[in-house]
Amino acid sequence: MSKTTVLYKTDLLERAIYSEICSHDGIRAKDIGKGISADRKTINQYLYNAPFMKELCYQDEAYRWHGLIRQGRPHIGLGDFCAYYGTVAEFLALDGEEWFKAMLAGCKNIGRNLNNTRGLFHSFKDCREVMTALFQDLEAVRKPDWEIAFELRINRAKYIRIYADVLVITENKVFSLEFKMKDKIEPGEILQAAKYTEYLEVLFGPGYDVIPSLVLTRATDLYQYEPLGDTDALLPVCSGDMLFNLFDEYMGFLQE
Repeated sequence: MSKTTVLYKTDLLERAIYSEICSHDGIRAKDIGKGISADRKTINQYLYNAPFMKELCYQDEAYRWHGLIRQGRPHIGLGDFCAYYGTVAEFLALDGEEWFKAMLAGCKNIGRNLNNTRGLFHSFKDCREVMTALFQDLEAVRKPDWEIAFELRINRAKYIRIYADVLVITENKVFSLEFKMKDKIEPGEILQAAKYTEYLEVLFGPGYDVIPSLVLTRATDLYQYEPLGDTDALLPVCSGDMLFNLFDEYMGFLQE
Protein backbone atom coordinates (compact mmCIF):
# COMPACT_ATOMS: atom_id res chain seq x y z
CA MET A 1 0.00 0.00 0.00
CA SER A 2 1.15 3.53 -0.65
CA LYS A 3 1.69 5.86 2.24
CA THR A 4 -1.04 8.16 0.93
CA THR A 5 -3.78 5.52 1.10
CA VAL A 6 -6.59 6.53 3.46
CA LEU A 7 -7.77 3.58 5.52
CA TYR A 8 -11.43 2.79 5.91
CA LYS A 9 -12.76 3.98 9.30
CA THR A 10 -14.77 1.65 11.47
CA ASP A 11 -17.46 2.72 13.93
CA LEU A 12 -18.51 1.40 17.34
CA LEU A 13 -21.47 -0.58 16.03
CA GLU A 14 -19.39 -2.35 13.40
CA ARG A 15 -16.87 -3.25 16.06
CA ALA A 16 -19.57 -4.56 18.39
CA ILE A 17 -21.24 -6.72 15.73
CA TYR A 18 -17.91 -8.08 14.53
CA SER A 19 -16.87 -8.92 18.09
CA GLU A 20 -20.17 -10.68 18.74
CA ILE A 21 -19.66 -12.85 15.67
CA CYS A 22 -16.02 -13.65 16.38
CA SER A 23 -16.69 -14.49 20.03
CA HIS A 24 -19.03 -17.36 19.08
CA ASP A 25 -18.69 -20.58 17.15
CA GLY A 26 -21.52 -19.60 14.84
CA ILE A 27 -24.30 -17.14 15.70
CA ARG A 28 -27.55 -16.19 13.95
CA ALA A 29 -28.36 -12.58 13.11
CA LYS A 30 -31.31 -12.51 15.51
CA ASP A 31 -29.00 -13.47 18.39
CA ILE A 32 -26.37 -10.88 17.53
CA GLY A 33 -28.80 -8.12 18.46
CA LYS A 34 -29.46 -9.45 21.96
CA GLY A 35 -26.33 -7.83 23.36
CA ILE A 36 -26.21 -4.82 21.04
CA SER A 37 -28.30 -1.64 21.14
CA ALA A 38 -29.44 -1.71 17.51
CA ASP A 39 -32.51 -2.88 15.68
CA ARG A 40 -32.56 -5.92 13.41
CA LYS A 41 -32.64 -3.87 10.20
CA THR A 42 -29.56 -1.88 11.17
CA ILE A 43 -27.68 -5.02 12.17
CA ASN A 44 -28.51 -6.67 8.84
CA GLN A 45 -27.22 -3.63 6.98
CA TYR A 46 -23.90 -4.01 8.76
CA LEU A 47 -23.79 -7.78 8.25
CA TYR A 48 -24.08 -7.48 4.50
CA ASN A 49 -22.29 -4.20 3.86
CA ALA A 50 -19.69 -3.37 6.54
CA PRO A 51 -16.17 -4.34 5.38
CA PHE A 52 -15.15 -6.32 8.46
CA MET A 53 -18.21 -8.53 8.11
CA LYS A 54 -18.03 -8.79 4.32
CA GLU A 55 -14.34 -9.57 4.21
CA LEU A 56 -13.51 -11.37 7.47
CA CYS A 57 -16.80 -13.15 8.26
CA TYR A 58 -19.01 -15.64 6.46
CA GLN A 59 -22.46 -17.18 6.80
CA ASP A 60 -22.89 -20.97 6.76
CA GLU A 61 -25.75 -23.03 5.34
CA ALA A 62 -27.59 -22.80 8.65
CA TYR A 63 -27.49 -18.97 8.45
CA ARG A 64 -25.01 -18.72 11.30
CA TRP A 65 -22.28 -16.11 11.10
CA HIS A 66 -18.63 -16.99 11.73
CA GLY A 67 -15.43 -14.97 11.93
CA LEU A 68 -12.35 -16.13 10.02
CA ILE A 69 -10.34 -15.22 13.14
CA ARG A 70 -11.83 -16.01 16.53
CA GLN A 71 -11.72 -13.57 19.43
CA GLY A 72 -10.57 -15.99 22.09
CA ARG A 73 -7.49 -17.83 23.21
CA PRO A 74 -6.00 -19.32 21.16
CA HIS A 75 -6.92 -17.06 18.26
CA ILE A 76 -8.12 -19.74 15.87
CA GLY A 77 -7.71 -18.67 12.25
CA LEU A 78 -5.01 -16.08 12.89
CA GLY A 79 -2.32 -18.45 11.69
CA ASP A 80 -3.96 -18.61 8.25
CA PHE A 81 -2.83 -15.03 7.70
CA CYS A 82 0.69 -15.25 9.18
CA ALA A 83 4.02 -16.61 8.02
CA TYR A 84 4.47 -18.04 11.51
CA TYR A 85 1.97 -18.29 14.36
CA GLY A 86 2.13 -20.24 17.60
CA THR A 87 2.51 -19.98 21.33
CA VAL A 88 5.66 -18.47 22.75
CA ALA A 89 6.54 -21.91 24.14
CA GLU A 90 6.27 -23.43 20.65
CA PHE A 91 8.35 -20.63 19.17
CA LEU A 92 11.13 -21.08 21.70
CA ALA A 93 11.16 -24.84 21.16
CA LEU A 94 12.32 -24.33 17.55
CA ASP A 95 15.95 -23.77 16.72
CA GLY A 96 16.86 -21.04 14.25
CA GLU A 97 16.87 -23.24 11.16
CA GLU A 98 13.57 -24.93 12.01
CA TRP A 99 11.92 -21.59 12.58
CA PHE A 100 13.34 -20.12 9.37
CA LYS A 101 12.04 -23.05 7.30
CA ALA A 102 8.63 -22.61 8.90
CA MET A 103 8.75 -18.88 8.08
CA LEU A 104 9.57 -19.47 4.42
CA ALA A 105 6.82 -22.07 4.07
CA GLY A 106 4.38 -19.76 5.80
CA CYS A 107 5.31 -16.83 3.57
CA LYS A 108 4.55 -18.93 0.50
CA ASN A 109 1.20 -19.97 1.99
CA ILE A 110 0.08 -16.38 2.53
CA GLY A 111 1.57 -15.04 -0.69
CA ARG A 112 4.31 -13.01 0.99
CA ASN A 113 6.96 -11.87 -1.49
CA LEU A 114 10.27 -13.60 -0.74
CA ASN A 115 12.52 -11.36 -2.83
CA ASN A 116 15.76 -11.32 -0.82
CA THR A 117 17.62 -8.64 -2.80
CA ARG A 118 17.21 -6.13 0.05
CA GLY A 119 18.11 -8.52 2.84
CA LEU A 120 14.65 -9.83 3.70
CA PHE A 121 15.92 -13.15 5.05
CA HIS A 122 18.45 -11.40 7.25
CA SER A 123 15.70 -9.17 8.61
CA PHE A 124 13.61 -12.26 9.45
CA LYS A 125 16.52 -13.79 11.39
CA ASP A 126 17.36 -10.48 13.04
CA CYS A 127 13.77 -10.20 14.22
CA ARG A 128 13.81 -13.74 15.62
CA GLU A 129 17.00 -13.05 17.59
CA VAL A 130 15.45 -9.97 19.20
CA MET A 131 12.27 -11.84 20.12
CA THR A 132 14.17 -14.83 21.50
CA ALA A 133 16.26 -12.53 23.69
CA LEU A 134 13.11 -10.73 24.85
CA PHE A 135 11.41 -13.94 25.95
CA GLN A 136 14.55 -15.00 27.76
CA ASP A 137 14.42 -11.70 29.66
CA LEU A 138 10.73 -12.30 30.36
CA GLU A 139 11.18 -15.91 31.47
CA ALA A 140 10.07 -15.25 35.04
CA VAL A 141 6.81 -13.55 34.08
CA ARG A 142 5.69 -14.72 30.64
CA LYS A 143 3.00 -17.35 30.28
CA PRO A 144 3.47 -20.37 27.99
CA ASP A 145 0.20 -19.65 26.20
CA TRP A 146 1.17 -16.16 25.07
CA GLU A 147 0.92 -16.12 21.30
CA ILE A 148 3.36 -14.78 18.74
CA ALA A 149 2.78 -14.04 15.07
CA PHE A 150 5.34 -13.09 12.44
CA GLU A 151 4.49 -11.37 9.16
CA LEU A 152 0.75 -10.90 9.56
CA ARG A 153 -0.72 -10.15 6.14
CA ILE A 154 -4.47 -9.56 5.84
CA ASN A 155 -5.23 -8.17 2.42
CA ARG A 156 -8.89 -8.80 1.80
CA ALA A 157 -10.69 -7.47 -1.25
CA LYS A 158 -11.22 -3.70 -1.30
CA TYR A 159 -11.09 -2.40 2.25
CA ILE A 160 -9.35 -4.49 4.89
CA ARG A 161 -5.57 -4.25 5.00
CA ILE A 162 -3.65 -5.24 8.12
CA TYR A 163 0.12 -5.73 8.12
CA ALA A 164 2.38 -6.37 11.11
CA ASP A 165 5.97 -7.60 11.44
CA VAL A 166 5.42 -9.19 14.86
CA LEU A 167 2.47 -9.50 17.20
CA VAL A 168 2.85 -10.66 20.79
CA ILE A 169 -0.51 -11.50 22.32
CA THR A 170 -0.66 -11.72 26.10
CA GLU A 171 -3.73 -12.22 28.30
CA ASN A 172 -5.15 -8.79 27.50
CA LYS A 173 -2.65 -6.91 25.35
CA VAL A 174 -1.43 -7.08 21.78
CA PHE A 175 2.02 -5.65 21.15
CA SER A 176 2.32 -4.73 17.47
CA LEU A 177 6.01 -4.39 16.68
CA GLU A 178 7.32 -2.76 13.51
CA PHE A 179 10.96 -3.80 13.01
CA LYS A 180 13.60 -1.80 11.18
CA MET A 181 17.28 -2.72 10.91
CA LYS A 182 18.30 0.87 11.61
CA ASP A 183 19.63 3.03 14.43
CA LYS A 184 17.89 6.28 13.50
CA ILE A 185 14.24 7.27 13.94
CA GLU A 186 12.41 8.32 10.77
CA PRO A 187 9.01 10.06 11.09
CA GLY A 188 7.47 8.05 8.26
CA GLU A 189 8.27 4.81 10.02
CA ILE A 190 6.64 6.03 13.22
CA LEU A 191 3.43 6.52 11.26
CA GLN A 192 3.88 3.12 9.64
CA ALA A 193 4.18 1.44 13.05
CA ALA A 194 0.83 2.87 14.14
CA LYS A 195 -0.99 2.63 10.82
CA TYR A 196 -3.06 -0.49 11.46
CA THR A 197 -3.70 -0.02 15.18
CA GLU A 198 -7.42 0.68 14.72
CA TYR A 199 -7.89 -2.44 12.61
CA LEU A 200 -6.00 -4.56 15.12
CA GLU A 201 -8.30 -3.23 17.84
CA VAL A 202 -11.28 -4.45 15.81
CA LEU A 203 -9.62 -7.77 15.01
CA PHE A 204 -8.85 -8.66 18.63
CA GLY A 205 -11.91 -7.07 20.20
CA PRO A 206 -12.69 -5.10 23.35
CA GLY A 207 -10.83 -7.47 25.66
CA TYR A 208 -7.45 -6.33 24.33
CA ASP A 209 -5.38 -3.16 24.34
CA VAL A 210 -3.23 -2.76 21.25
CA ILE A 211 0.22 -1.21 21.78
CA PRO A 212 2.10 -0.32 18.59
CA SER A 213 5.84 0.27 18.73
CA LEU A 214 8.77 0.86 16.42
CA VAL A 215 11.80 -1.38 17.12
CA LEU A 216 15.21 -0.34 15.77
CA THR A 217 17.47 -3.37 15.90
CA ARG A 218 20.69 -1.47 15.09
CA ALA A 219 20.22 0.97 17.95
CA THR A 220 21.22 0.36 21.58
CA ASP A 221 19.91 1.66 24.92
CA LEU A 222 17.02 3.42 23.16
CA TYR A 223 13.58 3.77 24.71
CA GLN A 224 11.59 6.94 24.17
CA TYR A 225 8.28 8.30 22.89
CA GLU A 226 7.93 10.13 19.60
CA PRO A 227 5.07 12.32 18.29
CA LEU A 228 2.67 10.53 15.99
CA GLY A 229 2.37 12.84 13.01
CA ASP A 230 0.45 16.04 13.71
CA THR A 231 -1.56 14.53 16.58
CA ASP A 232 -1.03 14.72 20.33
CA ALA A 233 -0.43 10.96 20.44
CA LEU A 234 2.99 9.49 21.19
CA LEU A 235 4.43 6.20 19.99
CA PRO A 236 7.09 4.18 21.85
CA VAL A 237 10.33 3.62 19.98
CA CYS A 238 12.95 1.25 21.33
CA SER A 239 16.05 -0.69 20.42
CA GLY A 240 15.92 -4.45 20.48
CA ASP A 241 17.87 -4.61 23.72
CA MET A 242 15.30 -2.34 25.40
CA LEU A 243 12.17 -4.15 24.28
CA PHE A 244 11.75 -5.56 27.78
CA ASN A 245 11.08 -2.02 29.02
CA LEU A 246 8.14 -1.66 26.65
CA PHE A 247 6.51 -4.80 28.03
CA ASP A 248 7.30 -3.80 31.59
CA GLU A 249 5.79 -0.35 31.18
CA TYR A 250 2.47 -1.71 29.94
CA MET A 251 2.36 -4.86 32.08
CA GLY A 252 4.10 -3.68 35.24
CA PHE A 253 6.48 -6.57 35.93
CA LEU A 254 8.99 -4.58 37.97
CA GLN A 255 6.21 -3.09 40.10
CA GLU A 256 5.04 -6.50 41.33
